[in-house]
Amino acid sequence: MLLCLLIGGSGVGYVWQKDQIYKLGQQIKKREVRLRELADNNEKLRKQLGTMRSPRLLEARIKELGLVRPEPGQVWQLQEPSRESFVPNVDREYAAREGRATNVP
Repeated sequence: MLLCLLIGGSGVGYVWQKDQIYKLGQQIKKREVRLRELADNNEKLRKQLGTMRSPRLLEARIKELGLVRPEPGQVWQLQEPSRESFVPNVDREYAAREGRATNVP
């Protein structure tokens, strides 16, 4: 009886293991197909981006939309602040976190 149970259990275990291997193979196959689809889509989008960035296409699009260069008076030149000009006020931050001061100049 014990021998039959051992052989039967081994057979069931073998079949279960083969089923698991089959299921994992199917999952791998699905993911490889999805990976190929994504890679193809990325390549298509990369080509589309290259086309959209081409100067010839951009100039045609500008003409199509009727855009013109701005007048010099319409352009504002802003200076980027230097790192030295930024000094955080640690006291104000600490006071605000503690709830002690709300309108500290």
